Amino acid sequence: MIIGIGGASRAGKTTLAEWIRKQFPHQKIQILCQDDYVFPTQLIPKINDRIDWEHPDSIDHEAFRKAIIAESKSNDLVIVEGLMVFYDQQTNALFDKALQVEIDFDTFLERKKHDHRWGHEPAWYLKHIWESHLKYGKIPEGLFAMKVDGTKNFQKAELLKFIDFKAKK
Repeated sequence: MIIGIGGASRAGKTTLAEWIRKQFPHQKIQILCQDDYVFPTQLIPKINDRIDWEHPDSIDHEAFRKAIIAESKSNDLVIVEGLMVFYDQQTNALFDKALQVEIDFDTFLERKKHDHRWGHEPAWYLKHIWESHLKYGKIPEGLFAMKVDGTKNFQKAELLKFIDFKAKK
């Protein structure tokens, strides 16, 4: 099974992926983060002279797809997470299930205040991150999807029922 997890920056995608992994301790599970498949910085588009990490052209979608396919051959479950994980149609075709972790703009801003990986991000760039999520990060029609409230504890029973992963014996 391959599960895609999308959502805004700081929504809880990685936390959800790790939680799912812990629910199936006897299975071989791989988590792939879309952030690990960005192009070299000189190939990424810019916005106002800043690297635009939020643009789909920053991701090597082909390498990402190849990794998903390779991992699906040697794992029981592959969990794929990222800001724009649902942007590429060919990648979407690989997903058995999709989860969208949703937060509101105020929660996004509050959580980003505590994220110091990139240093101080100006207000215009924070707005750009959010707008890029709205533009490129939504689940397309046709994917079997569940929305997850990223501002609350995960709906554990509902998530497990939705995932319906049949563990190999």
